[in-house]
Amino acid sequence: AAAALGTGVQLLCMSFISIACALLGFLSPANRGGLLTATLLLFVLMGVPAGYGASRTFKSLRGVEWRALTLLTATAYPAAIFVVFTLLNLALWSHGSTGAVPAGTFVALLAMWFCVSLPLVFVGAFLGFKRPLPAPPTRTNEIPRQIPPQGWFLGRAVTMAVGGVLPFGAVFIELFFIMTSVWLQRFYYVFGFLALVLLLLVITCAEISIVLCYFQLCNEDYNWWWRAFLTSGSSGLYLFGYSIMYFHSQLEIDGFVPTLMYFTYMAVFSTLFFLVTGTIGFYSCQKFVWAIYAAIKVD
Repeated sequence: AAAALGTGVQLLCMSFISIACALLGFLSPANRGGLLTATLLLFVLMGVPAGYGASRTFKSLRGVEWRALTLLTATAYPAAIFVVFTLLNLALWSHGSTGAVPAGTFVALLAMWFCVSLPLVFVGAFLGFKRPLPAPPTRTNEIPRQIPPQGWFLGRAVTMAVGGVLPFGAVFIELFFIMTSVWLQRFYYVFGFLALVLLLLVITCAEISIVLCYFQLCNEDYNWWWRAFLTSGSSGLYLFGYSIMYFHSQLEIDGFVPTLMYFTYMAVFSTLFFLVTGTIGFYSCQKFVWAIYAAIKVD
């Protein structure tokens, strides 16, 4: 699970830097190939924050196998996406589609992955594990307390359903224009508004995760770690549901391979959105829990 946080940090840093470069005019939306290449390059170069974030979380949860964690952070989600795109590309090749990616591009992606991203993740993980953890804000018991029965409204499914609505609502309007740009071949120029939407997404993910985490702690359920990740990360499920509605209402795609291509891309994008929003929710709740327990005065 700490590997998911590392990948989320990597994607979040990539998003902020990509939008900043587009705002400054370094990336032109008219050059789609250049925009995609720069985004992939930034993702690879953000291996240091990914390894650092994953290792710090893993160390705070008393993990010891940092090499296995680092390897998982660097390979788990990129490998899964690479396998999915390879299978999709084979389907495109078998149908003679011009949208198939050349074999040389796959070799270049593998070289960037193993020669650049993997070493950078190890560098970040090394720095994260070497840095000592801060002292806990209050004394903790070694024996965990029994958690009382929780109400149905605090169940995982309910909190995920509620927690994903607000982040998805924050990006709903802008998401329509982004998907129109991708699938209907229209240019997207309003990167300034996109930067504001990304900032609003961060704020809404943090707020809804902290509120639901506070309700959970008030009911004496201290297992907030991955509940916080799933609460805001569930917006990825709303995104995939919206992609189904968009497919039937806005697109005129016929044939098995184009339909497979659309839903594969949207499933991957929804997964990445899940990782980004879940990471924001987790670290927001971590800061919140640390702050409220640091305010407790024990005589």
